[in-house]
Amino acid sequence: MRHIPLLTIGGGIGGMTTALALAQAGFDAHIVEQAPEFAEIGAGIQLAPNALRILDSLGVLDAVNEVAVRPRNLVFLHADTGKHLTTIDFGTPFRERYGQSYSVLHRGDLLDVLLAACREHPKVTLENNRQVVDIEEHGTTAVVHFADGESYRTDALIGADGLKSRARQLLSDDKPVTDAYVAYRGALPMDQVDLPVEQDDEIIWVGPDRHLVQYPIRRGELYNQVAVFRSPSYRPEIEHTDRWGGPDELTEAFATSCVQVRESVKMFNTSRRWPMYDREPLDNWTRGRVTLLGDAAHPMFQYLAQGACQAIEDADCLARQLVKHSGDIDEAFAAYQAERIPRTALVQRVARGWGQVWHAHNDTPLSALRDRVFGRRSPDDFTDLDWLYQSLAV
Repeated sequence: MRHIPLLTIGGGIGGMTTALALAQAGFDAHIVEQAPEFAEIGAGIQLAPNALRILDSLGVLDAVNEVAVRPRNLVFLHADTGKHLTTIDFGTPFRERYGQSYSVLHRGDLLDVLLAACREHPKVTLENNRQVVDIEEHGTTAVVHFADGESYRTDALIGADGLKSRARQLLSDDKPVTDAYVAYRGALPMDQVDLPVEQDDEIIWVGPDRHLVQYPIRRGELYNQVAVFRSPSYRPEIEHTDRWGGPDELTEAFATSCVQVRESVKMFNTSRRWPMYDREPLDNWTRGRVTLLGDAAHPMFQYLAQGACQAIEDADCLARQLVKHSGDIDEAFAAYQAERIPRTALVQRVARGWGQVWHAHNDTPLSALRDRVFGRRSPDDFTDLDWLYQSLAV
């Protein structure tokens, strides 16, 4: 049985950032990924200053900036009426306040940047086609068994294996939770977008039980769109089937929206959909020498655009705590989760509430309050963003 000092399961954005952070902190980092190659499914991803500061410290921000777009504004509009609700100015005052801009890019481009940095680092080992079939925790070690019959023994196992994490099963028998919303995602070449779009802005159209997000990615060459709606056909008994949230429901959900939203929805490739899930926050991520990271620890709805950002924060924190505690796994894991659980649980819960605000029905107290509060703020009022974007005390 091969011995691996630090082993990470999952080669997505969280796992890859973890490997890079550990390696740069002086530790040998080893990733196993079940897919044939390291790749991200989906299109756009948003990176706020809290994540960009960490990527800068890891030396990859310049490479990220080469493929990213920095939106001028984030503009909220009503999906039905087209009415302007509020704008967040991402210009100089925003950058001065948080030390970084706000960036949007293709998920695959971000993973490629991280992958290239990991491949260049002598302390990182990457393995594909390693399907984990079982994990054993033995107090001072953990053992990972693979589908090909091989096993690795490790002093520290980091489960960055996503929403349906096998590592999480050691700590909880909970299940992913859906609120019956489903997402359709896609990106088009900019020259194929026959709409009056603002190429320098990110736009979020919000409305009853639905929203549409639009922004440019890949140096402005592609236009990314995400349409989300509540499925009227969802039932718990068909949750894990394709019999809810289908393309016909997508069209129907946005049928009463304004012209630009309706025309935007027509541009989607509807061959794939993404049912939206999170989980209840855990009060413990660690069992012996196994701990969780990213979506395995705190899957969250996308309304705050913080899923990847929080995974990047996790990676930074774990590496810092291992350095601080001189490689003592038990102390580092305890300090890691003590720092991260309160913050990620808050982000999970706020994301849920933010979705309710976006999706409030017209002529209800919640929608009236949303529109009133949005309408009163100025584009450079960042007060309500400080808790999320400002530097964390270390």
